[in-house]
Order: sequence, then C-alpha cells, then structure tokens
Amino acid sequence: MSPFLVFVCVFTAVVAAGTVLLAGMNLLFGSQTPGTGAQARRQAGKQNAVEGEVNPGGSREGVLEMEPEEPEPGEPAEEETEEPMPDRLSFAFAGDILLDENYAPMVRLRQRGSDMAACFSEDLWQEMQDADIFVVNNEFPYSDRGAPLPEKQYTFRAAPESVSYLKDMGVDLVTLANNHAFDYGEVSLTDTLDTLEEAGVACIGAGRNLKEASDWAVYRAGGKSLAVIAATQIERNDNPDTRGASENAPGVFRCWNPDRLYETIAAAKQEHDFVIVCIHWGTENTDELDWAQRDQAKGIAEAGADLIIGNHPHCLQEVGYVGEVPVIYSLGNYWFNSRTVDTCLVKVIFDSEGLTKLQLIPAIQRDCKTEMLSGSEKRRVIDYVNRISGTAYLDEEGYIHRR
Repeated sequence: MSPFLVFVCVFTAVVAAGTVLLAGMNLLFGSQTPGTGAQARRQAGKQNAVEGEVNPGGSREGVLEMEPEEPEPGEPAEEETEEPMPDRLSFAFAGDILLDENYAPMVRLRQRGSDMAACFSEDLWQEMQDADIFVVNNEFPYSDRGAPLPEKQYTFRAAPESVSYLKDMGVDLVTLANNHAFDYGEVSLTDTLDTLEEAGVACIGAGRNLKEASDWAVYRAGGKSLAVIAATQIERNDNPDTRGASENAPGVFRCWNPDRLYETIAAAKQEHDFVIVCIHWGTENTDELDWAQRDQAKGIAEAGADLIIGNHPHCLQEVGYVGEVPVIYSLGNYWFNSRTVDTCLVKVIFDSEGLTKLQLIPAIQRDCKTEMLSGSEKRRVIDYVNRISGTAYLDEEGYIHRR
C-alpha cells in the first residue's frame, strides 16, 4: 500500500474514534456551552431590587428581572434560583446638576481630564456609589435638536452622549419635573426620555403624556414596596415656558394646582406601602420658605406621603416635620455652577418598618467641585440648618429628629 493511502486510513480512523469519544462524553455529562448557565446570565450591579427599566404609560418598577433562558438541546435543566429581596435599601438624594457644555461645570470637567470622580471629594463620591438608589435633579434636557425657548433668560441643553456621566456618578433615578426640562421645546424633552431609557437610567416627573409624567418609580425591600413621585410648581402662570404634560402631549408634571398631585400620591399609597415625593418649589437664592411650600407640604403629607424632598432654590433651606412626615425643603445645588454654596446629600434607609434613618450630609460646591464637609465646617452647616429650622433639628452627625 502506498504511503499516501496509509496516511488516509490512519487519519480516518483517528477522526472516527474522536467522534465516538465526544459523543460518549456528551451522553455522560451533557453539552456545555460557555455563558449559557444561570450564573453566567447574572448581571453585576447594585442591589437586585433596583430597576431602571421604564414602562411607558405604566409604573416604573424598581426590581430588575430577567427572563429565564431555555436550555440548549441536550443541556441538563439548571435550577433557577431567585435572588433574595434585600432586607433594606439605601437612598441618596442630591440637588441640581448641569451637564451643559457651555457652562462652567463641564468646562472644569474637561480641564480635569473628563473624569467625573475628580469633581467630587473621595468620601462623597463613595457615598454616591454605595447608595442602592442615587437620585439627582436633572435640570436640563439631553438633545442636539430644538431651539431655545424665546425670551427665557437661561436655557440649558446637554449632548445626549453626556448621559454617560450619570452612570459614572452612580445615578439610578433622575427627576425631570423642573423649569428647564423643556428649554429647547418638545423635541428636546422626548429626546431626553429616549436618551435616559437607552442609558438604563429611570426618570420621573416628565413624560410623553400626563399619565407617564405623573407616574412613579417603585422599589422593593423587606417585603414592602416604595413609590417615588416627582412634580413641579415652578412657573406658576397658565402658559409657562416649561409646558405641563397633557393627555396627548409631552411635558412635565405640574402641580401649581395640586389636585392631580394629591390624587397621584393617594393612588400610589393605595398600591404601595410608602411614598416619597420629590418636588420643585420655592424661591431661588433664599432660605426663607414661601407660602406655597408650606401649603403644599401640608397637602402632600395629608395625601399620604412619607417623606418630602424639595429642590429649586439653589441653596439649603430648613428641615422640618408636617405631622409625622419629614420635609427637606431644599437640597440646594449639587454640581450645577461655579458658585461657592453649601449643599448636602440626604441619605434614607428604607426597610420593612419604613424610613428608619434620615441623615443630611453637609457638603460644599466650590470651583465646580462638590466636597463633603467635616470638622468645624460640617458643624457650621449643621448649626445653620438648625438655626433656620423650627420643627426638626440635626444632631452632630446630621441625623434628622423632630423637635
């Protein structure tokens, strides 16, 4: 037999033997395709009780869920194990942020190598990352379309790709119920909704219609559920620059007439155990509350809210209680401009008993960097808030108590 024929015969025998061996192994162990097991399908991230998916026209649920995949033919069925619901959730609430390329914060960000972490002190950055749910007020639209609203003094707009900075900061939820979400018209707002949805960042307080704008985000822990609602009472005329959503038109959730807000809170409280309301209200650059804040704080509490968080004045205001309901009247700027101004991060712990811890962490915004305060500067801010507050006070660590 020629050498070539010998080679062909040997090669054929080896291939056949290998095929038989692999078939036997599959019968014994089952085929295993990398990445198709349950553990390989798990996604890393924050607490599994946090959901960023937005369901237009429906509630924005607070739990990430994944559909189980069918096993491949020949693959043994793998037992799916439900990740346990956490016993508690930590929330962090911050004030206004601005990512408009034409304003000082973004200019300084570029000078710092486009590293968002360089715009916060290390300890404050860690608090932002550690929170299960980090919430900020998104005081601008994400869009490269539209035109600035005429006769409006300040109009803001951020490039859609800048939404990645929210992810860097650890943001899970943004409030859009403010007086700048509509600065470049309807298209800028709908672009914002699309951009946030694509980025996996949940939003409340604005939508493609009133039902969506007034909807709430939901989070779960300790066998209980909590809804977060956002609304704005700024621009109090019937035809403001920032359009309110209607049954068929995009806009923000306006509450100068608070009836719809109170109805929404009551509906959320019927479905869920606890409700947090984030509201854009008050007068800019003063720590004095206006009558509408006091009036609506009472109405919001009576409607069923368990915590009220305020924004818009660009400075800190008092902390207080309306009955049993704590109110943070203004968080102040967080990362918004180049001014030197006191600010804060508010931490909330939520478990089966409700809101069990409420802490104001003093900070300062200066040179477009926000830093946690300590020592005498921390004491200064705590003393200031206590001085302007009547029905609540901060202890030396910033925990809020009723007087």
